[in-house]
Amino acid sequence: MTSLPPLRDRVTAPAVVEVDFPGLAARPIEEDDAPALHALERAIAAADHPNWAWTEEELRDDLGHSWVDRERDTLVVLDGATPVAYGSAVLAPVRETGVRVRLEGGVHPEWRGRGIGRRLLAWQEARGLQLLGGCTEQLPGWLAVDADERATASQRLLHRAGFDVVRYFNELQRDLAAPIPELAPPAGIRFERLTADRVEAVRQAKNEAFRDHWGSQPTPEEQWETYLGSSTTRQDLSFVALDGERVVGLLISEVNPEEWELQGARTSYIGLVGVVRDWRRRGIAPALLAAALAAYREEGLEKTSLGVDSENPTGALSLYTRMGFELTGRELAYRKTF
Repeated sequence: MTSLPPLRDRVTAPAVVEVDFPGLAARPIEEDDAPALHALERAIAAADHPNWAWTEEELRDDLGHSWVDRERDTLVVLDGATPVAYGSAVLAPVRETGVRVRLEGGVHPEWRGRGIGRRLLAWQEARGLQLLGGCTEQLPGWLAVDADERATASQRLLHRAGFDVVRYFNELQRDLAAPIPELAPPAGIRFERLTADRVEAVRQAKNEAFRDHWGSQPTPEEQWETYLGSSTTRQDLSFVALDGERVVGLLISEVNPEEWELQGARTSYIGLVGVVRDWRRRGIAPALLAAALAAYREEGLEKTSLGVDSENPTGALSLYTRMGFELTGRELAYRKTF
């Protein structure tokens, strides 16, 4: 494969990022904005993706990582002291097979139709180009943003801005009242609940298991520790598959009570299911799922859900449907590629 020129030679980055919101104030996001941003995000979630919502803790964590330059990478748009929109453009810390700038944010439903979203996306794209334009890697570069299939206004905005849909991620859900199969681990494998002493070994197994998944990059220690340390990540409902002391499979569970009202049920979310390559197709993944489903039911939960790449190379979609999961929606992955 022919090497690409350095990204800085392929990307035309603006010298200055314009901040243009007539009649409104705009500034970088500050630590004290978290409660108000959380309220804004709840309103956005109810309109665009009612199956999930950020917690205030997750917002703080996401904007508090060491690789986020909050002064330059984030923006909140205000009507007086009230946030009506926010956005970020953040360069991923690991760049093994590609260089990605993730765009996040949104506009309060009551403030849409006034050009705020268009101006916010223009700011995000300009900042993203600056970030890509400062990179020397000879790898593909992406401006990346996702949109729920129900967020039709966001989709129109992204299409008009020249972003293309490059992938679909299916959202699946399972009723925990339905029968749960009893599946034992394959011979030589034992399952244990996730404990603090295995956090690093599980990170390494996750990185190995997802190495051939589309768009996946290795998860750095800081991000992994934040994720597993979050109040919504339930290590006691998460499982590891062990070959001796080697972690060869993992299932990470999340429970966010703030989503229960949105979803109308006591739900959990399966954040990750992975098996390292040399142990795939031996029954580890379905057995991990069965163990987790039984644990969720025992916890008093009513439904569980997960997201999966529609073109997952391991055949995960068919596995989940065999385990009783049903399609409930789709997430669209938009990209500009350089």
